[in-house]
Amino acid sequence: MRLSSLFIWALIFSHSLHADEDLGAMWGSAQEESKYYPIVTIPIPTGVPLQPGGFEILPDGRLAVGTRRGDIYFIKGAFESPPKPEYHLFASGQDETFALSWKDGAMTATSWGEVTRITDNDGDGVADSYATLSNNWGYSEGHEFAFGSKHDPEGNIWVALGLSGSYESHSLFRGWAVKVTPRGQMIPVCSGLRSPGGVGANAQGVMLVIESQGPWNGCCSLKHLKPGAFLGHPASYNWYPYAPELKVPALEPQTDSRMGLEKKRIKELVPPVVRFPYIKMGRSISGFRLNKTEGKFGPFDNQLFLSDYSLSLIMRATTEEINGVWQGACYPFREGLATGLMNLEFSPKGQLMAGGFTTSSQWPVRGTEPFALQRIDWNGIPPFEIKMINIKKEGFLITFTKRIDREIAAKPASYRIITYTHVYQGDYGSPEVDHTTPKILGVEPLLDGFSVFLRLDKIVEDHIHDFDLGKIHSVEGGNLVHNKAYYTVNEIPRL
Repeated sequence: MRLSSLFIWALIFSHSLHADEDLGAMWGSAQEESKYYPIVTIPIPTGVPLQPGGFEILPDGRLAVGTRRGDIYFIKGAFESPPKPEYHLFASGQDETFALSWKDGAMTATSWGEVTRITDNDGDGVADSYATLSNNWGYSEGHEFAFGSKHDPEGNIWVALGLSGSYESHSLFRGWAVKVTPRGQMIPVCSGLRSPGGVGANAQGVMLVIESQGPWNGCCSLKHLKPGAFLGHPASYNWYPYAPELKVPALEPQTDSRMGLEKKRIKELVPPVVRFPYIKMGRSISGFRLNKTEGKFGPFDNQLFLSDYSLSLIMRATTEEINGVWQGACYPFREGLATGLMNLEFSPKGQLMAGGFTTSSQWPVRGTEPFALQRIDWNGIPPFEIKMINIKKEGFLITFTKRIDREIAAKPASYRIITYTHVYQGDYGSPEVDHTTPKILGVEPLLDGFSVFLRLDKIVEDHIHDFDLGKIHSVEGGNLVHNKAYYTVNEIPRL
């Protein structure tokens, strides 16, 4: 069995971190998280090798699950409390089905080698037609996996293609993002990926992809699939002759540099939207989903929820466009899942489905189950959290989910901020470098009671701004469930 799908090649080169070292770096907040977001395990019958990889909600309300081995199951009762699942095998014979999208009476599955439209023509509940929409990319070895999106508003599926061996590009369009039209045309979008995972849109409809730490990637990150862009890894430059509508960048990045310097040299280089500090916020981030539940999942509407394979946890992220460039912040959310997470999906009831698998004891995965399907419910009690951070010209606006103690919030000593970046290099990963400590010049709690503006002496471009707000309390005296947040500054607002 191939290990390609996990993009956890990154784990082999993860600075030799051992499990006991990882445990010391975890949030340590699972017990507090469970007061608001309990985890419910969905039973999997003996003999069903589910190994979840992709999710979709069917028109009749059932959950569809694509698996590592290429099966697609339809599950009734997964959203009930307690869950009463009934499993039905709809399709099989694919390979590493890590993305599903239902449209116009058919399931579109993205797997290792193709995007396939799967239909049940005779209505017996079992697929009988497998039509290849596109397989117009190369594949020849186990690390050349593919992750796909849901249908976009035009009916396209966006696909992110991993490199050969996670380092080089020996097969056509490896390291590229492409989109596949409803008629099966494949359109190259941008180059420069290394080991991508989930693909999806933010609240504004901008297409994003998760990227794993590795060469030319100091940490995991969320990247903008901007047409014509170069996203950082130069191994895929060799396929520009097959995308004549796109202009090959005139320069390649210089190693042992900084993203902030190289984006000025290479006009096509688009910096990551959100960078996730390694281990602190993910080690091998995988699928993600936009929360469009309209309050059914708590106070985080229109935010992205992201799963992590090796740490068996879920994070949040917010994005905003500054000076025409996307950037944003990430926040802890929920740890303690049972296995290596590959994907997420929101149910019609506003529950968050999570699932995945492990491969063997060789891979350092926190969750111990060989595979699992779980559900995170919101119990209706709002947690006290950092809801979001937005950048301003002279500082940051921080919004909380509950009203804050204004006296404490007005004190500069209640906040700790440091900044750092990563080496942009062809070697694997990067330490955190170029640390600074901005001075807080002023603090202004806003009249709404939920927000505070921090005025700083400097905002550092190309740096992660690392916030520790552990001294902030709610008006009731409660502590934050998570006191950390990390904002990636690509641009500083001009106004």
